[in-house]
Amino acid sequence: MTSAHRTPDWLLERIALGELPPTELAAARARLAEEPDGPARLAALEADSRATLETLPPARVVREVEARASRQDAPRPSFHLSPAWGLVPALAAVALFVVVWPAGQVEPRTAPGDFPEVTRIKGLAPQLVIHRQAAARPERLADGAAAAAGDVVQVAYVAAGRSHGVIVSVDGNGAVTLHAPEEGGTQAMPLAPSGTQALSRAYELDAAPHFERFIFVASDAPFDVEPVLAAARALSGKPDASSAALSLPGNLTQVSLTLEKHE
Repeated sequence: MTSAHRTPDWLLERIALGELPPTELAAARARLAEEPDGPARLAALEADSRATLETLPPARVVREVEARASRQDAPRPSFHLSPAWGLVPALAAVALFVVVWPAGQVEPRTAPGDFPEVTRIKGLAPQLVIHRQAAARPERLADGAAAAAGDVVQVAYVAAGRSHGVIVSVDGNGAVTLHAPEEGGTQAMPLAPSGTQALSRAYELDAAPHFERFIFVASDAPFDVEPVLAAARALSGKPDASSAALSLPGNLTQVSLTLEKHE
């Protein structure tokens, strides 16, 4: 006789954060719904996360992390789509801070004002998530999906624990567009460490031919925007601009998603 399946805690956290591929997430949710205490465990975790965010708002955590980094002398090294529909507000989820403890280990106590170290889930990489406005519901687009001029898309990211990032796009005309930081700053934007985070504006694809490629560059430390833009411009005129990696230092992680443009 086999014992009943029970979703492990680490997977329950990833379900709550939406940090699984769509098909895998749907299957995990379906299995969880069949467990006697599955829905209750998920609801309890989500309620606990909300309570934690109420007592530890993200702005306060960011200030604490920056203060710690400065105390430790951490190194701090010194564009055409139009705004359109505010698509998929649910994607702009509040960031959840996931603390992972070894199995069987009791969470260490901390002094008031201190925060436990945030541990990245092993194997989880940054992601780009793009949805297109559709008649019935937003449609998630995979790498290589067909697109056309006039499509309205919402760009989102999963930081997977990285602290800073830049999102740019390159199109078939060789144009390079900076999407994040959204105000055109010179420094990479601070990232919400977990969950799927949508940019504040959606965009309408223009008539550039062949492809529209979005590239997310992320790091564990602040970095300048200009080297990313320079690398994107250098790549934009090459035959492999729709697929080749940007020429950037190895400490910068990059992922991309290309939409194939059809007339």
